[in-house]
Amino acid sequence: MLSQMTGYKELTSADVRIIAQKKENGYEKRLLVFQTPFGYRRMAELFLPEGTGPFPIILYAHWYEPESSNSNRSQFVNEAIELARSGAICLTVETLWSDPDFFYKRTQADDVQNSIEEVTNLRRFMDFLLQQPNVDRKRFAYAGHDFGGMYGVLAGSVDKRPTHYVIMAATPRFSDWYLYLPKLEGEAREAFINQMSEIDPITHIGNLSSASIFFQFGNDDFHVPLERANEFFAAARESSEMKVYEAGHGLNAESTQDRMAWLKRNLGIA
Repeated sequence: MLSQMTGYKELTSADVRIIAQKKENGYEKRLLVFQTPFGYRRMAELFLPEGTGPFPIILYAHWYEPESSNSNRSQFVNEAIELARSGAICLTVETLWSDPDFFYKRTQADDVQNSIEEVTNLRRFMDFLLQQPNVDRKRFAYAGHDFGGMYGVLAGSVDKRPTHYVIMAATPRFSDWYLYLPKLEGEAREAFINQMSEIDPITHIGNLSSASIFFQFGNDDFHVPLERANEFFAAARESSEMKVYEAGHGLNAESTQDRMAWLKRNLGIA
């Protein structure tokens, strides 16, 4: 499956349209539409700092929680604005799971192709950030929550360009969640687990060996029990960091402040 992810076509300027742009206090924002290689389009919002750079860059990928109003690219907007004002170029993006009904529409037969496409789309968002003027390629962070964190690990293991990762409330194996629905039993269940194991985040977290990683988990997370969190962290490089919060799957305000402080410190943002 990973071989299918490496036949990669880089993003070009013709694949991106600016829908709107506006200068705000201390930053500029642009609403963008990206054409994917798969025939559909994705929205994103770019936040640009004032000044001449060189600027660090941050790609944000949101969580999936259909009951939440921020289960979409809006999740990290406030964070992106603050970091843009501090001197970072930030991109918040639409994903496969931005559709609240995504999980109910999919089947296990869809999950491999969906994963291949999502890795490609994330890599093309990375292309876009790296194509911006006055960027510092050595200060490139990816921050993802839930599926956003899992697919970020997978994309980064193939792409290698991000230098820092924040992985929030992500489970180490896709089957932990993709077997919630539809239900599979017996041989069909085992076959699916084996099929997905090739692209499980825990299989590839070690391929981010040159990057700094900060894991954030909640101690009351139904979807990521602490034993899974600890297993995921143990598979990463020894210099990775992890913090567990008094929180559920959505984490909390303390985790947001810690994440922003970690990004500022590691990316050299004033």
